[in-house]
Amino acid sequence: MANRDHGDPGGAPSVPPPLRPAADAVRPSAAEESRTIAASANTATLATLTADGDPWASFVTYGLLDGAPVLCVSDLAEHGRNLAADPRASVAIVAPSSASDPLSNGRVTLAGVVERPIGDEPHAAREAHLAAVPAAKYYIDYSDFTVWVLRVRRVRWVGGYGRMGSCSGADYSAAEADPVALQAAGAVAHLNADHAESLLAMARVLGGYLDATTASCTRADRYGLDLRLETERGIAYTRVGYAAPLSSPAELRSAAVELTQRARRG
Repeated sequence: MANRDHGDPGGAPSVPPPLRPAADAVRPSAAEESRTIAASANTATLATLTADGDPWASFVTYGLLDGAPVLCVSDLAEHGRNLAADPRASVAIVAPSSASDPLSNGRVTLAGVVERPIGDEPHAAREAHLAAVPAAKYYIDYSDFTVWVLRVRRVRWVGGYGRMGSCSGADYSAAEADPVALQAAGAVAHLNADHAESLLAMARVLGGYLDATTASCTRADRYGLDLRLETERGIAYTRVGYAAPLSSPAELRSAAVELTQRARRG
């Protein structure tokens, strides 16, 4: 039997394409997505190198200093000894999610080198870690713990199946976490509970799926809404964008109203 890849689904279900292009389907950049995921959690998997050059993965906590992960690591731990000997490291962070399929979750890998905070950074790095991990106050000042800052050089973001991207450490540092996505869970739940008809109108008119029969919102960010649809052709996904990017979660309600009005006019 010939090997099968994504180009030959062999009868597996596929996502039906839209019947016409979605309107204003702007998405956050890979750098913005990465900053948002990093800001959404305080735990990660740290990858270091042993003295023999073997990869070593361990569970760690972190805070963020201008986007750079701040680690507080015991010098007695294997990963602490690894960092002291070889500063090359990466952290893998998974966005919080209630999805039944873990591989549909957003995640990001930040790779670079660790350094001890320099100049005016030591106090800011300490406070950044404590803000994210309050329990660290019990050990952060012990003499056998070291605060490290991961200087990000390379970033790989995965937004779930079929959505991914890469960026440089410089682009990651220059980006900002999405102010809406981090606090939109309540608004998304409200849209799904009370505005199903509006979401369906958005999916049909703005999202390009004229044959959609139901629609639910899976995510809101500063640029728009992600929708999951049921259509006559199967399950599909689309994107609808606001008239203009949002600067705070407080603007989400008016943006959703504008989307609904535009969809109904259409």
